[in-house]
Amino acid sequence: QVKKALCVLIQHNLVSYQLQKRGFVEYEAQCKRVLRILRYPRYIYAAKTLYGDTGELLAEELLLNGQMTMSSLVRKVADRLTETMEDGKTMDYTEVSNTFVRLADTHFIQRCPLVSESSGGSEAPAAPTLEISEKEMYTVPRLHLVGKGKRRRSCEEEESGEPKAKKQKRSGESSEPPPDDGIYWQVNLDRFHQHFRDQSIISAMANRMDQTSSEIVRTMLRMSEVTTSSTAPYTQPLSSNEIFRSLPAGYNIGKQVLDQYLTLLADDPVRPVGSLGCWNAGVGLWRGVKSHGMAAPSVFGSRCARIFRLLLRKKHLEQKQVEDFAMIPAKEAKDMLYKMLSENFVSLQEIPKTPDHAPSRTFYLYTVNVLSSARMLLHRCYKSVANLMERRQHETKENKRLLEKSQRVEAILASMQATGAEETQLQEIEEMITAPERQQLETLKRNVNK
Repeated sequence: QVKKALCVLIQHNLVSYQLQKRGFVEYEAQCKRVLRILRYPRYIYAAKTLYGDTGELLAEELLLNGQMTMSSLVRKVADRLTETMEDGKTMDYTEVSNTFVRLADTHFIQRCPLVSESSGGSEAPAAPTLEISEKEMYTVPRLHLVGKGKRRRSCEEEESGEPKAKKQKRSGESSEPPPDDGIYWQVNLDRFHQHFRDQSIISAMANRMDQTSSEIVRTMLRMSEVTTSSTAPYTQPLSSNEIFRSLPAGYNIGKQVLDQYLTLLADDPVRPVGSLGCWNAGVGLWRGVKSHGMAAPSVFGSRCARIFRLLLRKKHLEQKQVEDFAMIPAKEAKDMLYKMLSENFVSLQEIPKTPDHAPSRTFYLYTVNVLSSARMLLHRCYKSVANLMERRQHETKENKRLLEKSQRVEAILASMQATGAEETQLQEIEEMITAPERQQLETLKRNVNK
């Protein structure tokens, strides 16, 4: 039973194993991967949004089974889709296969690692070594899956006493292994996270600027979604000509307007797009920023954010160097550095020239301790969440009487509607809550939602 449980957990990537030097196998629970089970409905819904019902069922079956071969997955999804169709209609395997290929091409699903050749030999190791090259990870085997989905047999047909061999022959089942035997597929959760993040960036750009700028950023992200790692801070470099050619057909903006938008995006303090200069032909080269890392200093203004970015890039700088590189007057730069120092966004490192630590013979270097800054930001986030929870409880407590009255009125209305009361009677009950009380309830609802 323990072995079977471990097999299931390994198949779902919830447990990893490692062969120790002394010859025994050690198992480890993947806690982060376990927590991602809570997001399964969101992954399935995203697949439905992008690839319709077929994409939804492909993702759902893979998540439910952990790993599956393409042939068995296509068959199962075709059967499930056929059951939802009208009588006489069936889902063709080819249609399901096409959606499967699209999911693999966009990296939403990937091949599982295989047992390496070094793991074979006369004496099998205690634990096999699994490996796969990046090139093969999204390569779909060439299968000619011919057939249509089948409906489940009714209880009467099951009890008809038909011999098992006849049933297998009639349903086309065979004992031969499938053509893709041993090639298993799984859902690429990191790719879904990349998609969610990209959608958030696009939405933020639409709110910050306008729909056209968000569409330009969407195009840049879409062009790089497969060629750029999900953890990369930037997309791959893209020329303005490439972006222009890849814009949706409905967006009738000229090349000059696109260049103006790209310049505006690059000059924005949030810097959703970065400029990499020009090629010899005078074509602008751009890259979209996917994740900004730590943007907290923007609460002090765009100039503080500029200094913070500078320190992240250069690691250690003296005050004079900060002024020169950031092109900010000495007095303002000094004030900004001290402000960020007091808030623990930057730290000061002393490097003495002599053992006496004399200030005149000491270098004072500003730097960013990313770990401590991140910890401080996390602490602030926890405090903010705690304050919001307390505020919500306070608002609810202050309006407790009004909430109870509203619930009573709603209960009376529901019971009267169920018994078929007249419209005038229902209106009289509704008027038990006065106009000022109704307005107070709306304000409360809005505040609690916030």
